Amino acid sequence: MTTHDYIVGVHQKNWQAFHQRLWQRNYYEHIIRNNDALQTLRHYITLNPESWENDQLHLPHY
Repeated sequence: MTTHDYIVGVHQKNWQAFHQRLWQRNYYEHIIRNNDALQTLRHYITLNPESWENDQLHLPHY
């Protein structure tokens, strides 16, 4: 459903087209089972943008 809405947005609402993969491969869900796990994930989310340019899956759009 999300992919369909994105395609409709590209065609009808002038959204920017994405010409590579729309979804990240090997994605998995993770259940947060306790406060320590929550804090670890919050830390990862906070610091993740700093390492984005070095991420092997990040492909710049030129």
